[in-house]
Amino acid sequence: MKTIPEIRAAILNGDTTASAIAADYLSRIRTGDQIAGQEINSFLSLAEERALRQAEHIDELVKTGAKLPPLAGIPIGIKDVLTMVGAPATAGSAILKNYHPPYDATAVAKLDTAGALLLGKLNCDEFAMGGSNENSAYGPVRNPRALDRVPGGSSGGSAAAVAADFCSISLGTDTGGSVRQPAAFCGVVGLLPTYGRISRYGLIAFASSLDRVGPMAHSVQDIATVLGILAGPDTMDSTSSQEPLSDYVAESKKPVAGMTIGVPKEYFAEGLDAEIRAAVEKVIEDLKSQGCTIKPISLPHTEYAVPTYYVLATAEASSNLSRFDGVRYGHRTDNPRNLSTLYRESREEGFGAEVKRRILLGTYSLSAGYYDAYYRKAQQVRTLIAQDFVKAFADVDAIVAPMTPTPAWKLGEMADDPISMYLADIYTVAASLAGICGISVPCGETKDGLPIGVQLLAGHFQEGKLLRVAQAVEDTQKNRK
Repeated sequence: MKTIPEIRAAILNGDTTASAIAADYLSRIRTGDQIAGQEINSFLSLAEERALRQAEHIDELVKTGAKLPPLAGIPIGIKDVLTMVGAPATAGSAILKNYHPPYDATAVAKLDTAGALLLGKLNCDEFAMGGSNENSAYGPVRNPRALDRVPGGSSGGSAAAVAADFCSISLGTDTGGSVRQPAAFCGVVGLLPTYGRISRYGLIAFASSLDRVGPMAHSVQDIATVLGILAGPDTMDSTSSQEPLSDYVAESKKPVAGMTIGVPKEYFAEGLDAEIRAAVEKVIEDLKSQGCTIKPISLPHTEYAVPTYYVLATAEASSNLSRFDGVRYGHRTDNPRNLSTLYRESREEGFGAEVKRRILLGTYSLSAGYYDAYYRKAQQVRTLIAQDFVKAFADVDAIVAPMTPTPAWKLGEMADDPISMYLADIYTVAASLAGICGISVPCGETKDGLPIGVQLLAGHFQEGKLLRVAQAVEDTQKNRK
C-alpha cells in the first residue's frame, strides 16, 4: 500500500509510469473487486478512459522534465454522490441508475487538476443514508479486513477501496459520521473537514447544512496533502468559507508537546466496548507521554445529539429529495396515468426503504402541526451542542474520544433494526451538528483482528492542530508495531 510520496518518487525515478499504475489498479478492480474469492463491491463503475488519458499526460510530463502536479499518478476513487464526467452518478440509488452528469464536482475537478488518476465511482448507502453500506441499490459492500462484516457507511465503498488497496486515496462524504465511522471500521484514516472548508458543489445533497466532502487514505500525511488541494473557497458554493488556508503537511509535522487535550466524560459512558475503551485510553496515555496536558471536559448536551441529528437530517433530506420526481432526470415510471401517479410511482420504484423512511420522518417534522415541536426545537438544541464545543475549545486544543461504540458488526446484523443503527452514531453526530473538524485514526485491533479507530476533534478551521495530533497518534502506532 503506497503513499503519495512513494508513488510520486517511483514515477520520477523511472521505476514505473503513471500508465502502468493506472492499468494495474484498473485491472485489480475489473477482475471482480475481490479478496479471497469474495466480492468487496466497493466500485460501482470505472472511468477507464479518463484515468488512462490522465496517465498518458503525466508520463509525457515526466519525459519532458516538466514539474509534476502534486497528485501526479495517484489512483483515486470517488464516492458516487459526487458528480464526475465519464462515469454515472447514482448516489447508490436506482432512481439515478442511468444518470451521467455533464460536469465535475469542484472537489473532483481539483483532484484532476492536481494530476490524480480518477479510477471510478465508489459504492455507498443510497443518498448517503446509512451506517453500514447495506442500503445501496447495487448491493452491500464487504469489509476487506473481515469479509463477514460491514465496512461502515455511508462511505463504505470509499473506506473499503482504500483498505483493499484498490486505490490510494478516496473521497467520501460525511453528514453524521459517514467518513469517520467507515474509516474506523476498515482501519484507514478519514477526515471530516470544518463545514465550508471544502466545496460541496457537485455533491448530490442529503442534508445541506451537514454534508461535507472528506478524504480517506493510508496515512495522515496523505490526508494533509489532499486537504491542501481540496480546501478553499468556491464561487459555485455560497457555503464555502473564505477562512485562510494553512500548509497542512507542515502543520501536521509540528510536535504536540504543550498542547492541551480534552477528554469528554460523556463519550466514555455505559455501552462503550471494553476493547475500544482500552485502545482509546492508551492513545490518551501516549499523548500525555509526548508532553500533552490531559484535561477532563464535559459536553453536556451530547445525549441529545442523535435525536437532534435525525430530526434535522431527515427534514433536509425530505426537501432535497423532492427534486427526484420522474420529470427532470432520473428514473421515470412506465405509462403513468396522470401527473400524480408519475410522481408517486417513480419515487416508489426508485427509492429504497431507508430513503423512504427518512423522507417520511422529515416531512412529518416539517409539517405545520409539528414544526415547532420537532424541527424548531432540534435547531435550538443544535445551537446548545455547538456552544458546548465552543466552550470546550476555549480551554483545550483538541479532543480525544472513541470513534464508534463497537467494532464493525456482521453483515445483516442490524438490517432490520434501523433504530439500533441510528444509535450507533452517538459519537459522530455531535461534531457534525457543531460544524467542527474531526478525524479517525487507526489505533489498534480487537482480539478478533477488527480495526479500532480513535476520534480526534478540533475547533472550526483548526485542521492544522487536528492533523498535528493525528500524526502523533499515527507515529506512536507505527513505533509500537
